[in-house]
Amino acid sequence: MLLPFGIWRPNTDSMKLLFLGDVVGRGGRRAISETLPRLRADWGLDFVVVNGENATGGMGLSGDHAKLLLEAGADCLTLGDHAFDQKDMLRAIEGETRIVRPINFAKGAPGRGHRVFSDARGRKVLVAQVLGQVFMKRAYDDPFSALDTVLRAHVLGGAVQASIIDIHCEATSEKMGVGHFCDGRASLVVGTHTHIPTGDAQILPAGTAYLSDAGMCGDYNSVIGMEREEPLRRFVTGMAKGRFTPATGEATLSGVYVETDDRTGRATRIEMVRQGGRLAQAGP
Repeated sequence: MLLPFGIWRPNTDSMKLLFLGDVVGRGGRRAISETLPRLRADWGLDFVVVNGENATGGMGLSGDHAKLLLEAGADCLTLGDHAFDQKDMLRAIEGETRIVRPINFAKGAPGRGHRVFSDARGRKVLVAQVLGQVFMKRAYDDPFSALDTVLRAHVLGGAVQASIIDIHCEATSEKMGVGHFCDGRASLVVGTHTHIPTGDAQILPAGTAYLSDAGMCGDYNSVIGMEREEPLRRFVTGMAKGRFTPATGEATLSGVYVETDDRTGRATRIEMVRQGGRLAQAGP
């Protein structure tokens, strides 16, 4: 049974996880800063992951903006194909262990593609991110073999009590393939990158929570978070006139809420999250 929004009851046998989709520009950062602290308290969250790869000007994440998102209540930040568009991230990711870049980004890239964290009660949480191959601009390494290596080394319900996989790619079919590939070995597989929230939140047969795309934390009166004029011009005329700039209207905080069984690490509940802006709805 769903609890009324803003009310929660502690459960010592479960972990409450929140994953928030791609943060886009100033509006997305503001939505995180203003909303996430309340959600952590109201929902009794144990661990929060935020994809921050578009938080700085819509392209990449700066060290300062990473600090802002972490101070707002994120336990871990994931990146994506724009991981190092902001050049200071090359240095920032080496000093901030709470930032995870894609595991198959490039050999020799700074930072790491997976890490094991601890929640306030000492329970171990694996976070890993991988880039897809279908329709992507670069030919990234095989995401399936990369994930298999990580999941074999961090067995769910054994070495870790929960695991969260961020699959950053274009094709929903590839995301769903990763979901089934990880079923029973991860607590949550969630897609990012397209900025459009999907309506297929489910628990797969072996106990992995799955959502094709978490959507974005940004202004939905836009074209995937960008002011409409320049994307429309390019679609209509095939010509660019200016740069894409993040839309500045009220942002919707979008993502997914998951509860897991501490003994097995498998999901027992999944709910889509939409807070504020044009897509607001009640939370868990």
